[in-house]
Amino acid sequence: MIETAAEAGEAFQPTEYIPGDFSSGLLLLCDHARNTVPPGYGDLGVPAEQFQRHIGYDIGARAVTLELARRLEAPACLTTFSRLFIDPNRGEDDPTLIMRLSDGAVVPGNAGVDAAERAYRIQAFHEPYHSLIDATLEAMNAVTAPPVVVSIHSFTPVWRGVPRPWHATVLWDCDPRAVKPMLAGLRAQDDLVVGDNEPYDGALKNDTMYRHATRNGLAHVLLELRQDLIADDSGAKEWADRLEPTLRAIAQMPDCRKIQHFKSRSDTD
Repeated sequence: MIETAAEAGEAFQPTEYIPGDFSSGLLLLCDHARNTVPPGYGDLGVPAEQFQRHIGYDIGARAVTLELARRLEAPACLTTFSRLFIDPNRGEDDPTLIMRLSDGAVVPGNAGVDAAERAYRIQAFHEPYHSLIDATLEAMNAVTAPPVVVSIHSFTPVWRGVPRPWHATVLWDCDPRAVKPMLAGLRAQDDLVVGDNEPYDGALKNDTMYRHATRNGLAHVLLELRQDLIADDSGAKEWADRLEPTLRAIAQMPDCRKIQHFKSRSDTD
């Protein structure tokens, strides 16, 4: 069920921060952690069952992020609002920032969004998340070598009637430092089908990883996990088991803990 404003708390906070040990060498992110609609917006005119789908949030991603943060003692930054309200993993000028139609579901509450409302949602919800990431990175860089940024997402197992074969995929742009060992760690597990830039391409101008990692020369990796595998606590813990050793190893790799800039494939100039 979609969380109501009352269930989310009277004073709605657009972000969730999990404190951690900066020396862990990792910063965990979860862009689409919840399916909450902020106070004053009702349900956006969308049936409750739609918020339980991938269009409402990344099913299981928050649970995996929290479990990894606990095990790795790493800080984590998460959002608390539905991607149907505004998508924090899109640049502020991206036409898909506020969706009026998402995978066949009409979003009436977004139909009348004008420039002023768009600017408000950016200022009050989108920007606080990115400011939290910036502040956390600044604090980490002040006391330790630059961390590896790890973003946790999930994807639907079936898209437009076609089953997706992967259990997990890695999305990336041009920086291979954390990506190659992550792919190797996943592929070493014989029971997994692992995708490389599937089912999406990791080069997206002004998305979260571009904004905070690519642009700043930080090693990073975006993980996409299949939603049916992490939809409950046991699945989230199983995938934390699978990911933890490789993430620990990546955090200790000197090449991943320094500033190195790679030109993005999304940059055309």
